[in-house]
Amino acid sequence: MVSVDDGVAVVDFWGVKKVVRLDVVDVPVAPGDYVLNHVGFAIRRIPAEEIGDTLALYDELLRSSDGDLLAGDVRAELDAAEDHDR
Repeated sequence: MVSVDDGVAVVDFWGVKKVVRLDVVDVPVAPGDYVLNHVGFAIRRIPAEEIGDTLALYDELLRSSDGDLLAGDVRAELDAAEDHDR
């Protein structure tokens, strides 16, 4: 999480800045925390001891999951952000 302001956070997802709501997150969060985001809502703060494994899982998903719908959605979002930044 990059910033938190009045129930809304800005997060950095592989270089893509996104706004997420904090209405349903399981515990209080602050800048520097990692959260699991689903359709624009932070739903779970990722405990510090799980961050490395979680990031490795996403990295693996993005590198080797051709045909996987979730991986395709994430790749499309990252590609769209790169195209927007050009």
